[in-house]
Amino acid sequence: MARMKENISLNPDLQTIRERRGNDNRLRYRVQLLPEAARLTCIRKKGIMISYTMKEDVLMKRILCILLGLCLLTGMTSFAIAEEDDDVQFTDEELREMEEEEKEAEDDTDIVVEGETYQEKTKADFNQNSPALYTGIIRKDYGKCIWAEKWSDKAEMKKTKSWAAAGRKVDILSVGLKWLVVRMDNIIGYVRREYIQKSDIVNLDPVNTPPFNAQKHSYIAKTAKVCHVRKSMTPSKGEEDDGNNWVILKPGTELSIWKFYKGWAMVNYWRSYGYIDPNELTDLIPVAPTDEELYPDSPIGAYTSYYKMVQTETNLNRIHNIKTGCGYVSVVLQPGEQFNANKLMGPYNKGKGYKKAGVLTAGTSALGYGGGTCQVSSTLYNVLVQLPGIEINHRRPHGGSGASYLPIHCDAAVGNPELNLIFTNRYDFPIRILGTSNDDGALLMRIYRYHGEEITKASK
Repeated sequence: MARMKENISLNPDLQTIRERRGNDNRLRYRVQLLPEAARLTCIRKKGIMISYTMKEDVLMKRILCILLGLCLLTGMTSFAIAEEDDDVQFTDEELREMEEEEKEAEDDTDIVVEGETYQEKTKADFNQNSPALYTGIIRKDYGKCIWAEKWSDKAEMKKTKSWAAAGRKVDILSVGLKWLVVRMDNIIGYVRREYIQKSDIVNLDPVNTPPFNAQKHSYIAKTAKVCHVRKSMTPSKGEEDDGNNWVILKPGTELSIWKFYKGWAMVNYWRSYGYIDPNELTDLIPVAPTDEELYPDSPIGAYTSYYKMVQTETNLNRIHNIKTGCGYVSVVLQPGEQFNANKLMGPYNKGKGYKKAGVLTAGTSALGYGGGTCQVSSTLYNVLVQLPGIEINHRRPHGGSGASYLPIHCDAAVGNPELNLIFTNRYDFPIRILGTSNDDGALLMRIYRYHGEEITKASK
């Protein structure tokens, strides 16, 4: 959840703490077989359904009462707005901590790692006769934006050959976490994902090609012991951090796996890949490749995003809010029933169980309740796009380059009537949504066919 005054520019990488919307509340801005090397045992284990009964929050005072009245008149029963005493300015120390976290997020975007890593497809894998997956239109507010090679910083960018393509239609041949391989006339090169608006992307074969921003994860698992999400396929030398870990997870943490590659379990970590030694995992369960579940406890969709473990008060509060939000969105949805993230997670205040984390109010850094809930809705959105029976009714991304804990075009902001995630279950069977976080850097969302299992409340 976040707020900011319109026309205020914000560094797009500052998404761990900050997200966007106008102060007038208007938006400004696709199974792989288990390889022998995995050495894991598939264990079918009944999932636990988490559900909450929403509680009405205390009516806010003075002008907030007016806003609530307006919401009721327009049928909105939930409004993401902080209580009056939320407009507290950060201290100099807190602002410095936020800047350090912003710098850390920025450094992770194109970080160079040592050791072998997964290689996405390159332009050398394609030619003029290669079939395109999608078409897109290059944004007009960029000039030279098809590049001969990928670059990692501005210095490299200035030295890299490029072609002017603003407003031009291109064929999208391959989709990576940060880069697209595209074709324009006789040119094949690279485009940053943010250079093409999602609304301008057309799927050329919707029956056989997944949505542009969908990545089907193949398994869910649990950490058997201290688990290292590595930056490269280099074995760890012990439980301690050797500098080659994105994050170290606690035993018992649930997560999803994109695929197995060269004996490693691959995951997405922000806009890079992470690698987990399968010996550190247990309870491996395959995700159904279609809407037909493999077992009663096999999800039909799953996705994991990761958050920073910076030990500042504001970030620890954000981690708390993520876990709290997971509880609220873990519900059963009947055929034809609509899900509204703001109604379930909101109102975002102390009474709902949230703590103060970084938000923006009137263009100024301040403390507010509910910071981190956008990562809950965004991770859920990445499960939804894997499922053709889910109809997305309303979704808005964060501005700029989106939330940096996910690839471009993969986030879903919440917080007010314009910033909300609303979808409808168009399947002829009920589904259950389950979100979990172990307060150690991983947020797992999955969706199951619902068979009437007992619904258990989650403790916060």
